[in-house]
Amino acid sequence: TMADHAPSVAMEAVLKPSCDLPEDMPKIRGYDFNQGVDLQAVLKSYLTTGFQASRFGLAVQEINHMIEKRLEPVEADEGNECKESGESPRKLGCTIFLGYTSNLISSGVRESIRYLAEHKMVDVIVTTAGGIEEDFIKCLADTYLGDFSLPGKDLRQRGINRIGNLLVPNDNYCKFEDWLMPILDQMLLEQNTEGTRWTPSKMIHRLGKEINNTESVYYWAYKNNIPVFSPALTDGSLGDMIYFHSFKNPGLVLDIVEDIRRLNSQAVFAKRTGMIILGGGLVKHHISNANLMRNGADYAVFVNTGQEFDGSDSGARPDEAVSWGKIRMDAKPVKV
Repeated sequence: TMADHAPSVAMEAVLKPSCDLPEDMPKIRGYDFNQGVDLQAVLKSYLTTGFQASRFGLAVQEINHMIEKRLEPVEADEGNECKESGESPRKLGCTIFLGYTSNLISSGVRESIRYLAEHKMVDVIVTTAGGIEEDFIKCLADTYLGDFSLPGKDLRQRGINRIGNLLVPNDNYCKFEDWLMPILDQMLLEQNTEGTRWTPSKMIHRLGKEINNTESVYYWAYKNNIPVFSPALTDGSLGDMIYFHSFKNPGLVLDIVEDIRRLNSQAVFAKRTGMIILGGGLVKHHISNANLMRNGADYAVFVNTGQEFDGSDSGARPDEAVSWGKIRMDAKPVKV
């Protein structure tokens, strides 16, 4: 009778047979701490842990491919013939573009980025105004750990600025002004007497020289001749200071046209390119668009919290960049 047997429709639904999966498909398995605390092995296990850990593992593989290709020898007449920019870049098998938003410099990630610049592990940097100025400000005064929930009204009355759960006393920006204003005076003098045509990247190079501090990302970019681009350099405290300076000593000009030619040339004349883009907004698009000029980057890793449903470039998956020609059709980009 029916009472003696489960309904066949339920049995078939629950016990539906599976087809065989490919033998070489990775099997989910996390790290076994009975093997001891081996951080290298823990990170390696991310690839088979699942969810975003596996995306992290794939990103590591993609960046390792960039590094391997970057170390390959290149013939003198092959790639990187960037004569237009007035530079002689090192001959590289893969030119690595690193982009990041300002919050990473405000945070302790700054020290990791400084390490990359110090040891010439990236070739081109793109960041926002805050990503520039916060590095220099940290050389002049400290940033502190606070809390996301500290009331803005109370902080404003005390002259304390909040970046997430970080606190920056407003005095830090006063120290920044004291340091920067004489440099702006000198830049204007060189513009007027020597015909120097300043660009955001030339200004950042000069500030990296002037800060003369080994804790600075841009000190090392200056020392190692790594170009740093920031097309919206006036969108932050630097812009505030340039604004005030324009009343006291007017006439300083920053040319973004020369910089876009210089940045695009870094992509166009590279043998291969890799993009590592931390965050969204301007830095993500500026690097991606430079790589459009070469019909797409060969390697790409995006790390951000943006979602694609609002149509923003920040949240766009790498496949959208493929449609624009910003990443090559045969690439294997990763978003974490």
